[in-house]
Amino acid sequence: MSQQQQQQQQEEHFDVLTKTGHKAGFTKPRGAVHRDGDYHRAVHVWIYAESTQELLLQRRADCKDSWPGLWDISSAGHISAGDSSLITARRELHEELGVILPKDAFESIFIFLEESVTNGGTFINNEYCDVYLVTTLEPIPLEAFTLQESEVSAVKYISFEEYWSKLANKDPQYVSYDVDGQYGQLFNILVRRYKENFEARSLDLQKKLSRYAPVSLDAELMDVTDADKGALKYIIKAAMIMDDIFHLQTWYSNPSLRDWLNKNAEVSQLDNLKWRYYCINKSPWSCIDENEAFLTTADSAIKLLPEATLSVTGWKGIEYRSAFPTEKAPCANFYPPDMDKTEFELWKNSLTVDQRQEATGFFSIIKRHSELDLDSSKCSNAAVNSTLPYDLYAVPYSEEYKIFLLKAADLLHKAGDTTSTPSLKRLLHGKADAFLTNDYYESDMAWMELDSKLDITIGPYETYEDAIFGYKATFEAFIGVRDDEATAQLKLFGDHLQVLEKNLPLDDVYKSEDVIAAPIRVVRLLYNAGDVKGPQTVAFNLPNDERIVKDRGTSMVMLKNVSEAKFKLILRPIADVCITKEQQHYVDFDSFFTHTICHECCHGIGPHSITLPSGKKSTVRLELQELHSALEEAKADIVGLWALKYLIDKDVLPNTLIRSMYVSFLAGCFRSVRFGLEEAHGKGQALQFNWLFEKGAIVLHEDDTFSVDFDKVEGAVESLSRKILTIQAMGDKNAADELLQKYCDMTQPLKLALQKLEVVQVPVDIAPKFPIADQILQTNP
Repeated sequence: MSQQQQQQQQEEHFDVLTKTGHKAGFTKPRGAVHRDGDYHRAVHVWIYAESTQELLLQRRADCKDSWPGLWDISSAGHISAGDSSLITARRELHEELGVILPKDAFESIFIFLEESVTNGGTFINNEYCDVYLVTTLEPIPLEAFTLQESEVSAVKYISFEEYWSKLANKDPQYVSYDVDGQYGQLFNILVRRYKENFEARSLDLQKKLSRYAPVSLDAELMDVTDADKGALKYIIKAAMIMDDIFHLQTWYSNPSLRDWLNKNAEVSQLDNLKWRYYCINKSPWSCIDENEAFLTTADSAIKLLPEATLSVTGWKGIEYRSAFPTEKAPCANFYPPDMDKTEFELWKNSLTVDQRQEATGFFSIIKRHSELDLDSSKCSNAAVNSTLPYDLYAVPYSEEYKIFLLKAADLLHKAGDTTSTPSLKRLLHGKADAFLTNDYYESDMAWMELDSKLDITIGPYETYEDAIFGYKATFEAFIGVRDDEATAQLKLFGDHLQVLEKNLPLDDVYKSEDVIAAPIRVVRLLYNAGDVKGPQTVAFNLPNDERIVKDRGTSMVMLKNVSEAKFKLILRPIADVCITKEQQHYVDFDSFFTHTICHECCHGIGPHSITLPSGKKSTVRLELQELHSALEEAKADIVGLWALKYLIDKDVLPNTLIRSMYVSFLAGCFRSVRFGLEEAHGKGQALQFNWLFEKGAIVLHEDDTFSVDFDKVEGAVESLSRKILTIQAMGDKNAADELLQKYCDMTQPLKLALQKLEVVQVPVDIAPKFPIADQILQTNP
């Protein structure tokens, strides 16, 4: 060890934590932390060999100040002040055992709080330990390890069940862990993964798949020009690249998981079921099961690292499973997996105004300098760049996804050269340019002004996947054929936005004077890709860029054939089960589709750019952060109902719509809540249902069916609209959190409805197939 390293070790400081595990805001030397019993952080790394079901243990060096000479975790270490968890885990494994692994080898499995006193009371250990699991196919040969003598005296493999028994019996040769308490999770995870019932798992996946009704979505190309048909093949291929990007945005090991499942889909019935359900969710987490994992790292891709350790004759190197967490990370792959909000906010506040806009903007991801250092140097002294005060930095999408966006841009330029429609040509060339410049303003303006039989939406838009802040946009694509007759019929909604804004149930001081009429386009979908996982959207209102919303408003696209399929296969059967017989006839497609239109319109009104009580200029998205998506979906829904009643009162819409819109909305509540309360639409719908139920606007009857109280529903809708709009206008995150905490709950009435729907097996959503797109790709490879 060099003199500099010795000095660093002597001066090692830890971030002191509160008893609840949050940073207290100061650091202390290692010795003082253990002397005073301060809470701090550490990492535990376990290496598990699948073929032998063994865990690797290390024997602690005799010179250690705690548990000298005892058998312990594969690798462990404290997280130094300013360091991050995953970087520390990788570094400790390298320093102690000479094993160099990439970040996708490390699976975060749980956090363990260790509270102990040893050495006659002189060593107090209050540690929050981030526990990682590294899964290899075979045991690593013992001679492949390079042991750090000051830390480790020996290593060995032991059956995880034998080790479990030794800990349970408090064998004095092993560092003690309470396997009946928190640390029992490690062994329970291994048992569940490697001693599973394959038949039961197949049945479970079949049941999950049955909740999606397969449906073919067609669109008539008769009125599309030959030139535009020629452009279509390039556009579909560009859309397919949005899938590649979105898989990567979801989690960094997700693309390799996808490829592995696809490659092995025909090995067995279980493998085929895994692949089919993965294709619906586009990740290992089930969208309509609160993002519960239906796969584990044991199902994931196998990767070979020939040079991760010392070479051993006859051994090709480490084969490991590319890992992902069982619990879906709120950061997705937009931020480092071990970053917390406090670290981000401290870094953000140190930036210039322009840098801050990039950090919180739609089109960048956040990375660590220390990860870059570790990946490039691959040596044990890799550390955070000491000249940098913060470890985080932003990378624009145009750089991060360059390999994909270059291909997509080339395809869109070819499509733009082929089409004969001027506005489509402008959109395609503009979006291709935006992919490479990271400036989407002009291309989104071109999208709003699109006047084409082919309706194309492609690029980064929605922010639902960023569950930590709601800042980062995912890539998606929708390709459809415009329904000119239906589009003409809906012009009145866009034309009335300013009138609706002026009359919103909101204090006048918060209302905008310059809401712009929103164009509405009705299309029949022929292909989608990217962030279109799980439940399928029936409409969207874009762009989300507040600059464009302020300058030009928004534009709406209604996917009519998707709405028709959902109404026929899902909403109508829901009404037959959950709505009283006296009100079932009110549920009709026109009401369902009309409210969907108004929902999208109402994304374009209400608060967006706001002035906080302090006088600071901001946006609702930036202030409400991860709460914004759910509250915005609830706003669009409930204000959409208010808006329909307002337009009926003004004789813009027929009076016959009143009762049907409320009852169709009620049936829709049960449809959306089935998406799960981890999903923005489901969460927003639970808020609305529980509010209306509390106010008596929704009534539960003795036969376990529901109805609308037409005398109470109008007032309840208006009161919730005012509540949400005011929270948004004030940028009041605490009030938003309080509202969501109180009402976003799977209450007994909701549970009752969902249980009835499960018994009669009404599908939760649709799984679309696109025969026209498939035909185009087959004839134009």
